[in-house]
Amino acid sequence: MKKTFLKITVLAVLLLIVAIGCKKDVFVTGVTLDKDNITLAVGATETLTATVLPHDATNKAVSWTSSNTVVVTVENGVVTAKEAGTATITVTTEDGNYTATCAVTVIPAEVGVVINGVRWSTRNVAAPGTFAANPEDAGMFYQWNRNVGWSSTDPMVNSNGGTTWDSSIPTSNSWEKANDPCPTGWRMPTLEEQQSLSAAGSEWTTENGVNGRIFGSGETAVFLPAAGGRDGSGALYGVGSKGRYWSGTPHPDTREHPFGMDFNEGHAGTFNYPRSLGISVRCISELIR
Repeated sequence: MKKTFLKITVLAVLLLIVAIGCKKDVFVTGVTLDKDNITLAVGATETLTATVLPHDATNKAVSWTSSNTVVVTVENGVVTAKEAGTATITVTTEDGNYTATCAVTVIPAEVGVVINGVRWSTRNVAAPGTFAANPEDAGMFYQWNRNVGWSSTDPMVNSNGGTTWDSSIPTSNSWEKANDPCPTGWRMPTLEEQQSLSAAGSEWTTENGVNGRIFGSGETAVFLPAAGGRDGSGALYGVGSKGRYWSGTPHPDTREHPFGMDFNEGHAGTFNYPRSLGISVRCISELIR
């Protein structure tokens, strides 16, 4: 009886070994990245995620390279911005040498300006997670609690490439962190912080041909362009004559009209707007002031 059991066990093991040995490799057919372009400030990092296809491929090993390591380096998908410029990150599969790329633009570090104890960015938000290249640039427009930017010039297009305006009313009683378009280390300001900026005083002026207001004075001042916005239908309005900037503070009574900053040539203050409007975002630092 014991011999029979032993023979069965040995046979089972042999069959298992044969089955494992006969298992065929699943070869790689391609690779993709979760982002095809990113913009980073010097010193910032971004993690790229590679997906090797098919999902049951036997060998999913990949390698990462940067076309310009002076500008950016990459290790295991973590991109680190070193110096202003451009570079391309390439991921390559070990099996089949399939590749995918991501274009990286690195801009100078955004240090910001401290006004009344709050460190303000010197530039508007452009695409989600990026600053505009220059202080006078309009950047992109955002609806309240949405992480999708809309072009500040026509033709209308959003940061995802869409061209159909979303006229629905954004939800939530707060601007959720997941929807904050500010770059890493920065966040949406509160109404109180916007009021503090207004309290520093302001003056209507023109910077490099762009109308707007300078808040603060001397070296502790920031320029906010009068970029206008997009109304409930997505149409541009007020370009060059109005500046409207969201805060992350909802209105306690009129939930569909959160607070924001509003200014023109004659005044500067805070008001509340419909959530579906597309207007500018100016961030404050999350770091120690």
